[in-house]
Amino acid sequence: MRIWISRLLIALVTAWNIQAAVIFIISPQMFVHAYELSGTAGEAAVRGVGVLFLMWAVPYLFATYHPIRYSLALTFALLMQLIGLLGESYILSTLTTDHIILRLSILRFILFDGVGLVLLCIAWLTLRKQQ
Repeated sequence: MRIWISRLLIALVTAWNIQAAVIFIISPQMFVHAYELSGTAGEAAVRGVGVLFLMWAVPYLFATYHPIRYSLALTFALLMQLIGLLGESYILSTLTTDHIILRLSILRFILFDGVGLVLLCIAWLTLRKQQ
């Protein structure tokens, strides 16, 4: 039962990451203004972030498939989520208050990665109890 709980929690975070990646790649024009970008170059930058999201999803996919066999992938995913949260928090701290839209966009990533980190920690701890 613990493996299925862990799988579900990891799968939720994985699905969120992949969903964000696909939307950034397919519809970058929806996000360029949120990051104070514009035009073709802004859309390319947003698409690039989407591609990075897909790359970062690889360990999550292995951990979802079999979180015990691929426990190292789960550990990597957890650490990646933590790095994202810390990095985004740092980026937010460097922005002045006149960048309201950009700050709100970064705050959404912080919330997203914070929730993901909690879910991955629960999955990781659940499996540690089983082992």
